[in-house]
Amino acid sequence: MMRGGRWVVLCAAAVLTLAGCGRDGVGERPDFAGAQELPEELAEDGVTILVGDPDATTRVRLYEDPRCPYCGDFETTGGASELQEAMLARQARTEYTLASFLDDRVGGIGSKKAVNALRAALEQGKFVEYHEVLYANQPEESVDGFTDACLLDLADQVEGLRGSAFDSAVKTMKYRSFVSASQKAYESAGGKSEPEGPGTPTVVINGKRIPLEYNGLLYDGDTFARLLLDIHKYPEQWKLTVLDPSAQ
Repeated sequence: MMRGGRWVVLCAAAVLTLAGCGRDGVGERPDFAGAQELPEELAEDGVTILVGDPDATTRVRLYEDPRCPYCGDFETTGGASELQEAMLARQARTEYTLASFLDDRVGGIGSKKAVNALRAALEQGKFVEYHEVLYANQPEESVDGFTDACLLDLADQVEGLRGSAFDSAVKTMKYRSFVSASQKAYESAGGKSEPEGPGTPTVVINGKRIPLEYNGLLYDGDTFARLLLDIHKYPEQWKLTVLDPSAQ
């Protein structure tokens, strides 16, 4: 890591904190008014779901499994709200890779069904809103709670999502090939050292992965917000930062 620079690792708390606070202007274009205005699309690779301004300079790659309780913590009480604020301010764009490995580990098919439903929501331009609803109503990890009925009931909370196309896609697992390809993309992200995938949630910002030892920052909204803001303001310093606990 850069000693004596802006980047400070608080090892005892397992949290990476960057100096700086407040918010700077990002140009003449206005912020997005709310989550429903955020652009969302499927990337050319066919598995990555892109959310936010395509011109945002900070790219946040997020690996999640819908049944993962740690992902639930990140989304409901952790840094996800700060990430959304950065997206609304056009400072960050999020690249979602949706895994479904927990079905094999704890039984059931809830993760696969939820990923399929999220892909169906993307087709309706409602991924961001539905993604938020699913995590706000996440069943216990050991309970295979994301059934068709549950997923459709939760979709009622997103205005304009329910309809014959969405309902049919959920019931028939229309996007099962996407679910499989997305899981394979997650596994590939782990490389040779992690053939089953990097774990969830895992965050990679501008190509630099937050190590497991510092994952605590994902659950601290203020810290995560400062991290995103400083990377936005000082991208070159972020490139030079070494996030290797063994290098301390």
